[in-house]
Amino acid sequence: MPKNKTKQKKVLPETKILFLHGWHSIPGGVKPTHLKDHGFEVINPALDDDNFGVAVATAQAEFDKHKPHVVVGSSRGGAVAMNINTCNTKLVLLCPAWKKWGVAKTVRPGTVILHSRSDDVVPFSDSEELVASSGLPPETLIEIGNDHRLADGSSLSVLLWVCKLFASGQEFPGLEGEKPSFVDAFSQDEGSYVCDACGEEIIIPLDLTEGSSQMYVEDCPVCCRANTIHVQVDDEGNAQVRAEPEQDYE
Repeated sequence: MPKNKTKQKKVLPETKILFLHGWHSIPGGVKPTHLKDHGFEVINPALDDDNFGVAVATAQAEFDKHKPHVVVGSSRGGAVAMNINTCNTKLVLLCPAWKKWGVAKTVRPGTVILHSRSDDVVPFSDSEELVASSGLPPETLIEIGNDHRLADGSSLSVLLWVCKLFASGQEFPGLEGEKPSFVDAFSQDEGSYVCDACGEEIIIPLDLTEGSSQMYVEDCPVCCRANTIHVQVDDEGNAQVRAEPEQDYE
């Protein structure tokens, strides 16, 4: 039986994200863990649930200490992010509860907001208002997910994609006047290939944040033969998957 080989994740050296969690959430949740699993160093402090001023002071102290490349704020954490001095560091806000907490009513250029229209905790219209009052282009607000948590695969992939763009010093495509069509690709989180050895169709998860052209080796879960997997994403965001045997078998 061939030795099992798994796809290696790329490490992002010295790339820090300050993740500010929501009300009654705790450090180490799904979203910061997803970012950590994909190579980021994630600073995820516990924020006081009862005193917003204390939460802001904690976040500011962590920002000043670690100098992160990106600040991500979720729900109440989004309001915290809006109320600390982050200089020119990029902000990614997830369903920000800015109307309920804090004094900041606008965000600076370059901020990206992810929000679900089905959010029953923070209205989607709050983010639309925030974008308008801040004078930001509509593409700044990405409609994604099925609820307030934004913990589904598509939402996590878009979050990761935006963080990777900002961490590498790039601008969000929509802020340059071009609608980011690649965002649509994140809705496709599964693909399939036919194992050359046993003929079974194998369903695999897709991580499109790894790029538009991917190649890696994995064992067929049915016959354990090793396959080289090729994933190609076209300009419309459609992923094509094919496999070929890693080696010939007699």
